[in-house]
Amino acid sequence: MTSSGTYNFNISNGNISMAAYERIGVRAPEFRQEHVLSAYRELNLVLVTFSNMQPNLWAVERTQTTLTPGVATISLPNYSVLVVDASIVLNFGTSSEARRYITPISRTEYLSYANQQTPGPPTVFWQDRLITPTITFYPVPDSNGPYTFDYLWLRQLQDANLTNAETPDVPYRWLDALVASLAHRLARIYAPTLEAQRKADALEAWQIAATQDTENVPLVLAPSFSRYYR
Repeated sequence: MTSSGTYNFNISNGNISMAAYERIGVRAPEFRQEHVLSAYRELNLVLVTFSNMQPNLWAVERTQTTLTPGVATISLPNYSVLVVDASIVLNFGTSSEARRYITPISRTEYLSYANQQTPGPPTVFWQDRLITPTITFYPVPDSNGPYTFDYLWLRQLQDANLTNAETPDVPYRWLDALVASLAHRLARIYAPTLEAQRKADALEAWQIAATQDTENVPLVLAPSFSRYYR
């Protein structure tokens, strides 16, 4: 016996919807227009939930933006969810590159600063999570740059349509969790007696997928003793 030697399995959004309906006892011959509309709506709401239950490592983007002296705030794409890592870089992309990791602060911390217009190389940033999110730096970028804002950010998952054999914006390891989550949502509408069972299935599939959606790196805890010893 030989295996296929291929790694091409995927499933379209339409087939994901059919699989989810089968899990709640609705077969393809029973489909009506309302079933298609429900599947479209609920599938996209599942992806909203997936986007909220971050991080989704496959949806991490890396972007570089050159900062303008005297301009504290920049806009992010409206489909961005959260900035997770960021650096301020001098001479980006050259052999003399100098990089400083910067950290996020809350709106309360930012509002506590006595002079928000202090110029200098940014050391912290505040992400205002508006419909079109913004990043505000402190200190405000000065003229000793140019400074490059090099950051990793999580984007929302792409829309799912049921036509043209379109596939979902999730990797192979998340397909079962997607079907299970959609089945749970559809059970609320078409099979309420199965909702609890489908919810349990969805939670189990989510936990299995989320276990693999991590970076396999060692955890290092390095406490600083500088406060205690001179």
